[in-house]
Amino acid sequence: MSGSWKEVARLSFQGERFRDHALDQDALTEVIQFQRIMAETAKALWLAVNPDRRHLPAHFEKGARLCLRKIENGSTIVPLEVYVEKEALGVLWEEQPPELTMAVNTAHDLLMALEADSPLPEDMSRELLDEYAKWGQTLGDDEVIELHISDKEPARMTSAQKHKLRGYLEKPHEAFVDFSGEVFEADVKQARFQILAGKDTRITVAFTLEQEEQVTTALKEHKRLRLHVRGLGEYSAQGKLLRVTKVVEMNFVTEERQYDRTTRPIEEVLEELAKEVPQEEWDKLPDDLTDNLDHYLYGTPKR
Repeated sequence: MSGSWKEVARLSFQGERFRDHALDQDALTEVIQFQRIMAETAKALWLAVNPDRRHLPAHFEKGARLCLRKIENGSTIVPLEVYVEKEALGVLWEEQPPELTMAVNTAHDLLMALEADSPLPEDMSRELLDEYAKWGQTLGDDEVIELHISDKEPARMTSAQKHKLRGYLEKPHEAFVDFSGEVFEADVKQARFQILAGKDTRITVAFTLEQEEQVTTALKEHKRLRLHVRGLGEYSAQGKLLRVTKVVEMNFVTEERQYDRTTRPIEEVLEELAKEVPQEEWDKLPDDLTDNLDHYLYGTPKR
């Protein structure tokens, strides 16, 4: 079975320690951790779009495995590649696993967000942040790992970036939110409403004057309407959504009741139960039972 190597990303190590394109044992651990992060991110992305699947496709982990085959000149450049078998081309992965490409782009977006002090990418889970926190541990103050991917400017991991990332893990931080729920309380003076997202998850959401009508409508029609909210939220250090601080988009979602069309009509069930009662028991019922049901059940006066 033959195939070819496809470059997915490049790590460029910069600093005195990496002169003459040297890569010591500590730096190799950074390459290994990055490979692990990409594999875990690819898995998470695949499971997110396939929530009904319990197992990854065959050969998924092999196809999402980044490999180091050489070190190139420069500061110290490490091309990371994936091996694509000919039989897989155009069938399973096209040219390379799409989730792996998305994972590398997510890493690039995360590093750019850290450098710009912007909200983290929408698909960045607490578990993945924990893995990123283990990356760059050996970097000195004057050392940098640059992530290069096609058509984008390099993204940098530095000791300062590591400090920012630890801040996200140790204290509340802002990130994207996207969920739907039932509005059960609103305070128009404080411009806040409460939404029930899930069985026991109550979240406070801030809204603007322009969004007030949507909020009050969702509250009034809470039995049939749900509100879909996209925006920015404050998360705890443990990854729990504490509150929504800014709503970017808000839409109504109709709550549709699901009926089981295979269920027997209630009339048939009652008729079947009635047939199980002997006729002599039916004959004991008073003739005015229908007109004076409360009298026979609770003792109220007859009509």
